[in-house]
Amino acid sequence: MDSVLARALRLDYQPVALSFVAEEPPNSTRPPSATRGCVMPLLARAALGETIVLDRENIPCHSGLIALGFTENFDDGPGGVERLCNFLSRDESYLKTPELARLFLEDLPTLKSDHRYAVFKPLAALGNDEEPLSITFLADPDQLSALVVLANYARETVDNVIIPMGAGCHQIGIYVFRQAVNERPRAVVGLTDISARLFVNRAISDRCLTFSVPWRMYLELEGDVPGSFLERPTWSKLLKRRQKR
Repeated sequence: MDSVLARALRLDYQPVALSFVAEEPPNSTRPPSATRGCVMPLLARAALGETIVLDRENIPCHSGLIALGFTENFDDGPGGVERLCNFLSRDESYLKTPELARLFLEDLPTLKSDHRYAVFKPLAALGNDEEPLSITFLADPDQLSALVVLANYARETVDNVIIPMGAGCHQIGIYVFRQAVNERPRAVVGLTDISARLFVNRAISDRCLTFSVPWRMYLELEGDVPGSFLERPTWSKLLKRRQKR
């Protein structure tokens, strides 16, 4: 599928479509099962051109299962909620106390679906008849700035982008699913999870953040490119500056 927005942004990596499906798509890669690891490098592989298929067996961490709607129960993970709260606070110090970690987990959106597979697919490989759940961009500071401006370009409000605390997979998964059911969906900036950044930066630039939108919002942004600042001199100057690096 062609994207006016992707061309205007001069992305270094392909936008990634996330879909839930009942059957493995053709010409896809199903990574082997992993006992530990991170979902985000698999998103990076899709941004580099692969179609990646995930299920309950090959998602490498419990947060990934939560993020992609394969379970909504944190007690399913090793050691349950108590162990996870201690890990987030005492081991990683991402939250000050286990009690705050528990409040964080309670506030996370959840999605329990009966899908068999979650698929990361480059937007360019998406068929015209396919309708994914969301689109994720891997964007550098200039591109992210443009996406934030565009998200507010045709709206009556200026709070149409959020950066919620969470794992990198939460920020491309359950947080975006929550927005998808809203009357006015917002974009979700992610990859602020520094653990995920260590995994992802082995495959892509360390200057990237994610910018994820429900499919409905992606179509809105795509339609707003013509006549916008992306066709004006300021953006052209930024593009020329990037080319000189």
